[in-house]
Amino acid sequence: MKHTQLSVCLTLFVSMFVFLWAGSAFAEKPIVIGAPLSTAYLYGWDAERGMKLAIDEINAAGGVNVNGKKRLFKIEVIDTRDLEPGVPVSEALMALERLILSKKADFILGGPNRSEAALAALSLLSKYKKVSIVTSGVLTPKYHKTIAANYDKFKYGFRIHGEAVNLIGEIIANFADLKEKYGLTKVFIMAQDVSHARGAAKVMGKVAGSKGFEITGTEIFPTGTTDFSMALLKAKATGTQIINIWMDMPESAILLKQWYDLKIPALPFGSTLAAAEQPGFWKATKGKGEYTLCNVVNAGNAPSDATEWTMKFYNAYAKKWGVEPEGLGSSSSYMAVYVLKDAIERAGTLNSDKVVTALEQTDMMGVYGRLRFDPKSHQVIVAKDPKDGAVGSILQWQDGKRVVVYPKSIAKGEILLPPWMNK
Repeated sequence: MKHTQLSVCLTLFVSMFVFLWAGSAFAEKPIVIGAPLSTAYLYGWDAERGMKLAIDEINAAGGVNVNGKKRLFKIEVIDTRDLEPGVPVSEALMALERLILSKKADFILGGPNRSEAALAALSLLSKYKKVSIVTSGVLTPKYHKTIAANYDKFKYGFRIHGEAVNLIGEIIANFADLKEKYGLTKVFIMAQDVSHARGAAKVMGKVAGSKGFEITGTEIFPTGTTDFSMALLKAKATGTQIINIWMDMPESAILLKQWYDLKIPALPFGSTLAAAEQPGFWKATKGKGEYTLCNVVNAGNAPSDATEWTMKFYNAYAKKWGVEPEGLGSSSSYMAVYVLKDAIERAGTLNSDKVVTALEQTDMMGVYGRLRFDPKSHQVIVAKDPKDGAVGSILQWQDGKRVVVYPKSIAKGEILLPPWMNK
């Protein structure tokens, strides 16, 4: 009897302690993360899902330790619509300002997603002294170069994923392998009419040309284009062997179906190719996406053993959302929340300038490798090995699965050619 009473008392004491401990976290004002995202598009909704997963995990573990006080994260998402055709940059800026003024966001994570909008947003971040970590979209190298060129004004901006110049280097490395293994030397470039894609297509043409590849043509397509057949036939007529694609619009799935139906004897290699990044691409194209390659920018968006975090994140995302990680923005948005938590705890405050300093000193392992920022440009430091930096991830659709083929340090397979290229 005495043993039972003691057990009950002990249980009540522990319960009360846990309640009071948890209550202290709830009593403190939450840390508000403002997420300006183009939510109708992949790079918006997968970023939101990645952030919410991390926030749930962190809050369940007790929240963020701010100078000895536990505080929970709270997310406020606003639709910037900046990936939609014809939507002006000003709309994304107004959405961002609403997050800051109306939703009282302490930090900004995610976007805006379009490069033009993110560049314009740097001035707003400076005006309100809001620390921002870009996690999805925004591939233009101009972003980190702008920060480095005017550090004192734009120091509040960071980017935790790779950018177009990195992507070009990774693609060229794969082109070199394809040239050596299969003799592929002729490249046709297809790009969306947006800042990062136009710029990348131009640079890709110059770099590939200097590496001994023949550029058989370059075509630029307005956002929302639904017919690519004429360009594909032009690629075929010029003896093209690799089609290099820079597109984040969902209509790029039509391009791949047309490529398959026309049996174009060229390997579709997306530097950014939003439609093919998604787990549902195979079903959406009825298998016609077979052999398509795309660069999902960071590991973790397709199965690999990059770090101990990788499959833990991959499985947790799939369990929570009922779909595997979906593409650029999934793993990077997830890690941005953990990196912000780490910086706040080291800074011991939410003060923007002190958090900037803490972020510049970041050095932690994550889903796609060692995470550090260049202290001047605030661009995440990339590498080919996850022990050295943030690694990219190029996948190919093979028999209904997304197979990582680059970099070699995390690859799960090799690039295959469609059978009609072997004739």
